[in-house]
Amino acid sequence: MQKRYSIYLRPISYLLDIAAILILFPFFYKQELQINNLYFGVYLFLSWTTLSFFNKFYEVFRFTPFAEIFTKIIKQTIIFLLLIIALFPFYKSAIFSGRATAYYIITIFILLLIFKSLLFYYLKKYRVVTGNNFRNVVIVGYNSKAIDLKNIFESRADYGYRFKGFFSDKKQNKQIIGTLSILKQFVINEKIDEVFCSIGELSNDQQKDLIKFADENKIEIKFIPDSKLIFSKNLKINHYELFPVLSLEKSPLDNYYVKIFKRFFDILFSSVVIILILSWLTPLLGLLIKFESKGSIFFKQSRPGLNEKEFICYKFRSMKLNQTTETEASRNDPRVTKIGRFIRKTSIDELPQFFNVLLGDMSIVGPRPHLWSQNKTYGTRIKKYMVRHHVKPGITGLAQVKGYRGEIETDDDMVNRIKFDLFYIENWSFFLDLKIIVLTVVNIFKGEEKAY
Repeated sequence: MQKRYSIYLRPISYLLDIAAILILFPFFYKQELQINNLYFGVYLFLSWTTLSFFNKFYEVFRFTPFAEIFTKIIKQTIIFLLLIIALFPFYKSAIFSGRATAYYIITIFILLLIFKSLLFYYLKKYRVVTGNNFRNVVIVGYNSKAIDLKNIFESRADYGYRFKGFFSDKKQNKQIIGTLSILKQFVINEKIDEVFCSIGELSNDQQKDLIKFADENKIEIKFIPDSKLIFSKNLKINHYELFPVLSLEKSPLDNYYVKIFKRFFDILFSSVVIILILSWLTPLLGLLIKFESKGSIFFKQSRPGLNEKEFICYKFRSMKLNQTTETEASRNDPRVTKIGRFIRKTSIDELPQFFNVLLGDMSIVGPRPHLWSQNKTYGTRIKKYMVRHHVKPGITGLAQVKGYRGEIETDDDMVNRIKFDLFYIENWSFFLDLKIIVLTVVNIFKGEEKAY
């Protein structure tokens, strides 16, 4: 897929808003607050960030009308005002100033309106004049709805879509550039970003196959409803002007704020483990490992991470030095040392991966990073196997707490592991992460049959 810098617009917009909020409040309140500026600034930061997450304030797309953006600004500033007012009854020494608060909120509102308006109209102008910040699209199906959508793409250059053609098995004409049999190769070769599908064009099997293809290649797939509008819990509806388009709901882990929150939790949790446990356990365990066998304290191995990018995964060394590191451990494996059996049974060998988490290569919870050899073996054999690389790998995961860890003895072992990995990706929540962490600790003390 082509490289676009528009992914930085949301974080830049968020940082500018936060900067304005934190820089402006001392000018309006001065000495009237009787609250420590640091405490008040932290409260404003947390209030704005949390509110933005629940209001989806920064979820603005290229087809979002300005009226909707204006409504978002009004809603955001009003609730933010209420959150500021709500602080004072709980801070008895504080002095509330209605005038200062009103001036502060009005200024924030005006700045937001000016900035968002300039950004909105600049991006539209930028797309029209330069042809940049665009997305390549194709339409599967050829009917009145598909033609209407194609006309919108071509008449609204400010939306930033480049229409590349129709695909259909049911009709033929000059505008239809091919059948569904060549669609996938065309999408890859032409770096297509989004595929719009007429629901009536595809059979159920074709829909499933196309969705699988889109998942594995990180391509957005959207559905054009026919006269019998289909609703599904897995679909959401957007409007391009008055034209309705259905698209598959993304994973919660694709949300920008969720990524920030999950990263913050990872840093906090891993820092606590490193300081409170690894700081004293590493030298102690290191002596035992070195005493029993030659070699490094740590075992370092290349693994596929986010988007299948290589990273070095750390473990406490539990085996004698050998040349078969790409072969997973089996029951009664002769390579495993005595101390190695203990740390593998208790999963202590995985603790150095908290350094991987701190470095940003892994997360506390997520699909476990497989061996490269397993990727090659199962990447094409198991449905949606590669989708697991759309998120950071984890120290522990849903599949592991459900018993699917350790040696892969049959294809069913891997199939079940992938099912749980996909369920986690599609149904993530912070409480699910907490539940997995708790179950991991419980399983360590209970002991697991496949921990060898």
